[in-house]
Amino acid sequence: MKTTKTIFQDGGHKWVAIVRDPEKPNYLIDTNEYLVAYGDQGLLLDPGGAEIFPAVFSALSAEFDPSALAGIFASHQDPDTVSSLALWLEFNPAMRCYVSWLWSGFIPHFGGTAETLVAIPDEGMDIALAGLILKAVPAHYLHSSGNFHLYDKVAKILFSGDVGAALLPPGQDGLFVENFDAHIRHAEAFHKRWMGSNEAKRRWCERVAHLDIDMLCPQHGAIYRGADVQRFINWFDEIQVGGVVNA
Repeated sequence: MKTTKTIFQDGGHKWVAIVRDPEKPNYLIDTNEYLVAYGDQGLLLDPGGAEIFPAVFSALSAEFDPSALAGIFASHQDPDTVSSLALWLEFNPAMRCYVSWLWSGFIPHFGGTAETLVAIPDEGMDIALAGLILKAVPAHYLHSSGNFHLYDKVAKILFSGDVGAALLPPGQDGLFVENFDAHIRHAEAFHKRWMGSNEAKRRWCERVAHLDIDMLCPQHGAIYRGADVQRFINWFDEIQVGGVVNA
């Protein structure tokens, strides 16, 4: 089963990371799910694939009443991101799924109806959660053509989807980055292959550099915090991505 770690709390405002399932088969990529709770509602970020739904649901239930989930935020369309949608909707059909308009006709193949999907325009939008305003931040072509991250300016947390992701070797599965130079080696190949545009990457770096961020939380790997957030942005800004594959 996955475990939960509270990474921010101020009264009824909480961020919970749902991470690291020791029983996960090795052929599946490891994913991080995040819960934003505020007042009596919750928003689940990139809830994961259908195959890990039982592990995520069980871990979440220990921290938060799943019936109080108001919605799901999907950074992009991949199966490891949101193929569990139908299972969440079976539990709570009133939930809404926020996703790029580009994928609003594709995501329903995982589940839901026209009423389920809330299409995010390219420029982003505000998402209200029981009075807390969260901002969907454009991150197109990183690594999906319609891609968003989620910023909580009160908690100073940016959920960054696949940006910042690292494929960690066995035994190096800490929740936070502790040694940036050692950690970033596990992120380099992922970013060079999966990020499609240097121009999009530079625009994202410029955009998020102006945000006040204490933690940058990717969908895979460890969380960057403190000075490592700007260190990562600088590193990402300098590497070349989206190279041609010789095949």
